[in-house]
Amino acid sequence: MKMIIGTKSGKTYTLELGEDKAVLLNGKRIGEVIAGDPFGLAGYELKLTGGSDDSGFPMRSSVPGNRKVSILLSSPPGFRPKRKGERRRKTVRGNTYDLTITEVNCVVVKEGQKPLEELLGKKERNEEKQEG
Repeated sequence: MKMIIGTKSGKTYTLELGEDKAVLLNGKRIGEVIAGDPFGLAGYELKLTGGSDDSGFPMRSSVPGNRKVSILLSSPPGFRPKRKGERRRKTVRGNTYDLTITEVNCVVVKEGQKPLEELLGKKERNEEKQEG
């Protein structure tokens, strides 16, 4: 499972979660605020904003539960209309996280002592790119 973390400055960071960390998100809903401590982000608070499942279907906050349903949509997420008033039936995932979710999107609500670049090893990847 991947956790995509967005910041106020517009930068995004990817954190790979193992099976033991993914279980911590089980039963959480879109819009909930979680502590970043179990994921190695000491002092951070993250707000869950969405995600997608193993089949690529996006999560939608207006659909309760963790089920996959086909609903009539007129706006994102799940459908971007080309014309005004356009609607289409699309398959989306509910607002509750479970182990079938492969991508978790979240934003930073409260920052910790250390910057995310330092915690997630961003500097190391940049140094490797410059050398190679």
